[in-house]
Amino acid sequence: MRAPPQPTPPPLILAPLKGYTDAVFRDAFSRHFSGVDRAVAPFIPTVSGPRVRPGLLSDLLPEKNRRLAVTPQIIGKSAGDFVLVARALLDLGYDQLNWNLGCPFPMVMKKGRGCGMLPHPEKIDAFLEEVLSALSVRLSVKLRLGRIDPDEIFEVLPVLNRYPLAEIILHPRTAGQMYGGRPDRLRFASVLAESTHPVVYNGDINTTADFRRLFERLPGVGGWMLGRGILVDPHLALAIRSRRDRIDHRAERFRAFHDDLIEGYRSKLSGPGHLLDRMKGFWKYFGIGFDGGRQIAKKIHRCRAMDRYTDLVARFFDAGPQWTGLSDGESIDDKII
Repeated sequence: MRAPPQPTPPPLILAPLKGYTDAVFRDAFSRHFSGVDRAVAPFIPTVSGPRVRPGLLSDLLPEKNRRLAVTPQIIGKSAGDFVLVARALLDLGYDQLNWNLGCPFPMVMKKGRGCGMLPHPEKIDAFLEEVLSALSVRLSVKLRLGRIDPDEIFEVLPVLNRYPLAEIILHPRTAGQMYGGRPDRLRFASVLAESTHPVVYNGDINTTADFRRLFERLPGVGGWMLGRGILVDPHLALAIRSRRDRIDHRAERFRAFHDDLIEGYRSKLSGPGHLLDRMKGFWKYFGIGFDGGRQIAKKIHRCRAMDRYTDLVARFFDAGPQWTGLSDGESIDDKII
């Protein structure tokens, strides 16, 4: 007798990781890996003034985003300034936008942006009223449980329920936690039950085992957002989709992806110093999944020239490194270079 078919998971979504998942990354990723349905782009800030400078939107130009569907994300506290940027994005052809209420960095929150708005549901209410009255757009919101108090979400949720949002993307930590501690899945489940909108789960899906546990424990989730787990293992979405951990030719595919990535940034960034710094940032994560990867990442961190970087990476891949990945229960923060 055949086993019953397994349920298909809702969409897998690439997270907006500032400094990482920009248009260059999204394009190179989509050339070599599959399984991700769409992406939310790293945030762009609101602006005051009569017009939006073109450079602010350069990462979201349609010609740079042909391979993977992308939702632009805007961060800001002024509804009028949000509408200005939103209209510029609508003119580029976008029909869905995301409002960032989840950035946990102190300098952002001090300005009342990101998680800085979560203790003020009345401000969120006024913002959404003005924005959605001015725009005909599908708007989603990405947020955390709260700035400090994880129960702030239950003051914000009734406000969100009053508006016709496309979805809510919830990272079940507070801003104070940053990326430490465990995501609060009990509170996430409560939000899932009380929300009138689809709710996307975001937080610590780093292995297929992580995903399976969440998929079984949180029925009814509207989507799954993959963040740093994708940086460690770009095959993660495919492994989730195919329900198999073993994927052939990982190192070869990873190397081809790396080479496309570096060429994309070579044409975007000004000079080898900026290129080297960008790739050093990626290898903090790239080195986690390979046997010997931490050692090569440490050598890359000490690099002073692109020629040295290129030689180190070529030697590493020529040696045929084995993929080990994260063990079940291991934290990226414990392994990061």
